[in-house]
Amino acid sequence: MLWIDYIVLVLSIALIAIVMMQDSKDDINDAFNGSKSELFKNQKTRGLELVLQRTTIVLGALFVASVITSVALHQA
Repeated sequence: MLWIDYIVLVLSIALIAIVMMQDSKDDINDAFNGSKSELFKNQKTRGLELVLQRTTIVLGALFVASVITSVALHQA
């Protein structure tokens, strides 16, 4: 097992944790009764939500890059 495999493992666990900490804006009940309000749909994210969103993007990009690197190193 190469060192990059450990990085992939750590990044995958961190990505799962960050995604699980994010708050869902959709309610399952709104899907069935049709009372979904579009009034606050275009609000900008602020504070912790913005940090979690940006962290998810960065971790996702690092995860994809590390998986591609891992596959390339295992092929060699």
